[in-house]
Amino acid sequence: MIVAGQVRQGAYYDSVTLMRVGKELAGLNGVADAAVVMGTKSNQAILNSSGLLAAQLKEATDTDLLVAVKAETQTAADAALAVVDRLLKHAVKNPGSRGETRPTSLDGALHVMPDANLVLISVAGRYAGDEAMRALEHGLHVMLFSDNVPVEKEIQLKKFAQKKGLLVMGPDCGTAIINGVPLAFANVVNRGNIGIVAAAGTGLQEVSCIISNEGAGVSQAIGTGGRDVKKEVGGLTFMEGLKALAKDKNTQVILVVSKPPHPVVLNRLTKLIKTIRKPVVTMFIGANAKRGDPSTLEEAALMAVALAQGKKLDDVAKRLETTDAELGWIAKREAAKRKKGQKYVRGLFSGGTFCAEAQILFSRMISDVYSNAPAGQAKPLKDSLKSQKNTAIDLGEDEFTVGRPHPMIDHSLRNRRILEEAHDRETAVILLDVVLGYGSHPDPASELSGVIREARKKVTVVCSITGTDRDPQNRSRVEVALRQAGAIVMPSNAAACKLAGSIIQLRGRK
Repeated sequence: MIVAGQVRQGAYYDSVTLMRVGKELAGLNGVADAAVVMGTKSNQAILNSSGLLAAQLKEATDTDLLVAVKAETQTAADAALAVVDRLLKHAVKNPGSRGETRPTSLDGALHVMPDANLVLISVAGRYAGDEAMRALEHGLHVMLFSDNVPVEKEIQLKKFAQKKGLLVMGPDCGTAIINGVPLAFANVVNRGNIGIVAAAGTGLQEVSCIISNEGAGVSQAIGTGGRDVKKEVGGLTFMEGLKALAKDKNTQVILVVSKPPHPVVLNRLTKLIKTIRKPVVTMFIGANAKRGDPSTLEEAALMAVALAQGKKLDDVAKRLETTDAELGWIAKREAAKRKKGQKYVRGLFSGGTFCAEAQILFSRMISDVYSNAPAGQAKPLKDSLKSQKNTAIDLGEDEFTVGRPHPMIDHSLRNRRILEEAHDRETAVILLDVVLGYGSHPDPASELSGVIREARKKVTVVCSITGTDRDPQNRSRVEVALRQAGAIVMPSNAAACKLAGSIIQLRGRK
């Protein structure tokens, strides 16, 4: 393979543009892989681990644009580099209608929308913090989609917001639903009386969709960014989000979703929750749950629905017991279909929260679990591109997304991995999450059906769908297509993980 690159000094494009161009370069004849990213040290490290760091890229600075290509021949590499300018120019063309106003600054946007009270910021991390501060100074709530914002800046922003009675959702906040409006990666759900605070993007999507699909609804869904519950930040947005929902007359039940907060932060949250007079369901993924606390995202969402609808929590437990019994029958059927030597599950996730939940559930059912983003008792993979025994891969980690669209948007990387795993003679089950909603791929069934149909000839394919029928993709339509392709579609990520784990348990007894 030939690895070639270019450095464009002082060039800046937004991340969506760069991902789009990187994908187009990777799709050219003779090109095995490509990335177009800013020249930060972290990006260079990821390029290096991906085998894309050409020698001329190593001296680049944060403000340089890096173009990296891995091709079968020098001719193919040169041809790819030669079209970069054309692809960049095409990617930044204004896609809007003629005469559409597109402000280029916060002041310009406020001139167009003087009554706005929230701003969503998605610019390079080195600039995002200052833009967020300007928005707070204008009295605006902030959703900070950008990542790579220094933790010191995050703390400064959140303390300033706290004094002004404002919220800072983020940095790296990918999901929120405010006053019924889905923001960034979010779904179209019913309005209702359940408020959510979450430090887990796909976790928020999962519970909000289950709530809506159960006939209940969401008042507000406040994302905090995953770093908010770490000791340094101290849960500043989480605390303010809880306080806001406690005061909100339209919120009758509160649902909390997060990976385990730092003990200091957990203590603060626990003390605050005890002062709230509304029912609060807490789901700290992977934490040691107290008796009566939910053990999965699905259970947490169903408990919140039961409380909101005045039903008994015991009914939730009975329902899940029935579902588990049904999973047992499906597991026996699928385990019997597999050949000698097929004994491992390979989970390929687009959502980091789903990958973590899978590992937690697997740890209760099977041994030898590995991941590129270990959670619970899972062990770290030596090489993220090569599975070990039972493996759960978070394809949304930086090592997979540098210069590429997120796997919720572009399924090509996961599709290749599905076929690789299906051809591994030790693979019994391939486990997938399919996330719908705004920002996600507009037609995931068309991307996945052919690959699932091919993989299904050799392995069992289990998947869950996070979404609603009101999402642009339509959950029911996607489910029918995936079932027709041969996938077993479960109602939640937890159910899909339990089924996959049960099959592996049975295969281990062979």
